[in-house]
Order: sequence, then structure tokens, then C-alpha cells
Amino acid sequence: METLVDKGLTLVMAPITHDGNGQLLNTNADTIAQEIARSMSARFHTVLVFSFEKPGVLLDAEDNSSLIPVINPAAYQELKTQGRIFAGMIPKLDNAFAALGAGVGKVVIGQAESLHALLRGETGTAIVP
Repeated sequence: METLVDKGLTLVMAPITHDGNGQLLNTNADTIAQEIARSMSARFHTVLVFSFEKPGVLLDAEDNSSLIPVINPAAYQELKTQGRIFAGMIPKLDNAFAALGAGVGKVVIGQAESLHALLRGETGTAIVP
């Protein structure tokens, strides 16, 4: 992996796992991505992007215009307490904060189609310490 990064290549990994007998497993991709980012952050400046179908973390899961541009741990806990963040977004955010705490330089959540804008901080939700 280090050789590829040293050559200036961007790594994209698919978190497919199996049981050793060829049976594919339902693995939490956010956890695998966070673990890879943590590992890489020991040697490289690492940016972790969680991408999915929404433009980022939303106050209302049904309203794409309710994007939260920045979330810190205090805001996250408050939104969870209020029931505004729930279900699959909780493990995604837990992994995002764990990655930051382990040395990952930047974490952002948003749509894959907007990758360049996500990396520039123009869209999505920035996860901050």
C-alpha cells in the first residue's frame, strides 16, 4: 500500500469480506474504512470520505436541503439525544469521530458524485474534533 501512495496514487478499496469458505459477509464498510484510514494516518496525511446517496448528514433524512455542514462531538451528542440522528448514521458518525481521534487528518460525509467538492470542503458534512 505504501508503494502505491508514495507514487501519488489515490487508493480506493472495496470492503468485501468472506468467512474463509467463499461466503460473502455483510460487513460494516464504515468500520473497515475507518480502520484503514487509522492505519494509514500513522504514515500519511489521511482524508476519510464516507460517501452514500445523501449530500451529507441531514437534520431531516427526507429533506436534502437540511444538510448540516459541520458536526463536532457535542453537536452530535445533542442531535442523537433529540432523535435527529439515528439508525445507520450513528455508526457512520461514531466511526468518523474515532478516525479523527486516532490521527486521521480530515473526515467528510457526502455523495460520491461530489467527491472533488467534498475534498475541497464545498459540500457535504465536515466532521471536526
